[in-house]
Amino acid sequence: MSRILVTGATGFIAGHAIEALIKGGHEVRGTVRSLRDPARVAHLHQIAYALGGSLELVEADLSGDEGWDAATAGQEYVLHMASPFPATPPRDEAELVRPAVDGTRRVLEASARAGVRRVVMTSSLAAITAGRPGDGERRRTEEDWSDLDRTAPYAKSKTLAERAAWDFAAQHPELELVVINPGLVLGPLQHAAAGTSVALVRRLLNRELPAVPELGFAPVDVRDVARAHVLAVETPAAAGNRYICAGENVWFGEIAQILGEEFGPQGYRVPRRRMPYWMLWTAGRFDREVRLGLDFVGSAEQVSADKARRELGWSMRPVRETVVDTGRSVIDLGLVRARSS
Repeated sequence: MSRILVTGATGFIAGHAIEALIKGGHEVRGTVRSLRDPARVAHLHQIAYALGGSLELVEADLSGDEGWDAATAGQEYVLHMASPFPATPPRDEAELVRPAVDGTRRVLEASARAGVRRVVMTSSLAAITAGRPGDGERRRTEEDWSDLDRTAPYAKSKTLAERAAWDFAAQHPELELVVINPGLVLGPLQHAAAGTSVALVRRLLNRELPAVPELGFAPVDVRDVARAHVLAVETPAAAGNRYICAGENVWFGEIAQILGEEFGPQGYRVPRRRMPYWMLWTAGRFDREVRLGLDFVGSAEQVSADKARRELGWSMRPVRETVVDTGRSVIDLGLVRARSS
């Protein structure tokens, strides 16, 4: 089977991609910023041991050149998944944009020098839909790009990093590029430190919000995103394409309803009533994590994953299964506390 490098191996999606690759018989190497803390990578070694697979971890940081030539040496494919994902908005957008863009270039340059056949890059719907107002029933596709003049720092970092990758690929036709653009990634955590997007579910189960903001998402299960990356490696015709991997719009209130139905009998009093904008705005003055949602109130996330289904043979599990598995995961890992009815 193939030798595959996964950057940012401790990340939420990356961990599941590593698991999927090992299950598929591939030899996997992963990059981490530091190997000084064995606890941060213990779950990866446990996965590899349980599956009887091959996993090597090496140090390489997106902020510097050191380590990347060694990391890419001898690899046939690279899954570039490392990118900053903040829990709160940065004070300076350069804190996100610079490492995302420069880090992507470093990985691609090292891949080209090493003779890597294909790079599969994890981008985001943020590179497609951000800054675009609702447009009725129009669904965004891979032909769309976010409006950089109207985007938040995270969306800008994902857009510019992906643009930089396509520019590099145009100049290096010997290096194939495929991009995966997932929506809101939910699903089971492999360890307690992973998954910024899962904070939405954690906050609902912890009743950290008094009500539910009117926010729309195009969710996708982390296990299905991982499988999309594997399919992007294994599908020859995927070269030169970007693929949206996300489902139908789901309102935050619908996620809350699923969690309430499933975990309410266990004592988790999930909020159900709708949060008015003024309340969210007030909360955002004191909670920078809440502030991330202000620009998206009342806006549905309408995208099409038809291309991924048609060309990669990709499919998604039901949203309810994903939400329930996410909730069960954060409970099992002790990230939420039970509340009596």
